[in-house]
Amino acid sequence: MFGQQLLEGLGAGAGYAALALALVLTYRFTGIVNFAQGELAMLATYVAWQLVVSGMPYWVALPVTVALAFSAGVVTERLVIRRLESGAGEVTLVVTTIGLYVLVNALATLVWTAALRAFPSPFPDSPPGLAALAAAGVAGAVLGALALVVRRTGLGLVMRAVAADARSARLSGVRVGRVLALGWGAAAAVGALSGVLLAPTLFLEPSMMTGVLVYAFAAATLGGFDSALGAVAGGLAVGVSETLAGTYLGFVGADLKIAVPLVIVVAVLLLRPQGLFGSAPVERA
Repeated sequence: MFGQQLLEGLGAGAGYAALALALVLTYRFTGIVNFAQGELAMLATYVAWQLVVSGMPYWVALPVTVALAFSAGVVTERLVIRRLESGAGEVTLVVTTIGLYVLVNALATLVWTAALRAFPSPFPDSPPGLAALAAAGVAGAVLGALALVVRRTGLGLVMRAVAADARSARLSGVRVGRVLALGWGAAAAVGALSGVLLAPTLFLEPSMMTGVLVYAFAAATLGGFDSALGAVAGGLAVGVSETLAGTYLGFVGADLKIAVPLVIVVAVLLLRPQGLFGSAPVERA
């Protein structure tokens, strides 16, 4: 039983890790927390569901959905964020992402209604534990490929330069605007992966990612908002923690599992605000 719960925790944690990584990518490039990240992932999940029920195989619908989410992220940065970031403060940008949250949720409700729908599993004949482990493997492969691009390619070097210091990168001749659009696109694509992986264990409906966003925030806080590796490690840790707590702690059960990430957030903010893998800000006197 412990082994099965551990595998299910890793499967859920892979979804949390993907959404946490999306939050971290957006934060690294723009310095703001995108509160609409979960809703964008939910919208991508509806697109994937529509493709699957229309007859497209799951393993074809997944990359198509990720590609569409990437394009939507680029368009969102170009049409919304870029028009505001030059003359607006961080608070305005955060409020804008909250507005996107409301808009996307309302759009999904208008198109697909609030009815609960079942999302088909890519591993229908596998035991729950093995299916969760396979989902974690898919997420790990995609996140690993993203890490290779960021760490081992010229594009990744440019992206890291912009994330570290956009002003210096611009003075060095880097097209910062294009890199920021790519960053938003990558975040949206990874978020879409999170929604599609978690959808088989959740009912598909417009608010399905609201609770997941809480877990993703906890994962990013635990790992550090400036660390992609920390987001992945934090997501897996949060997934395993809430699954085991819900199973073995009687006072938690299924109803209070949402309190586990909140406890993690409070503990991290009190003991190590920069997260386990994050770096503390340094200011010159």
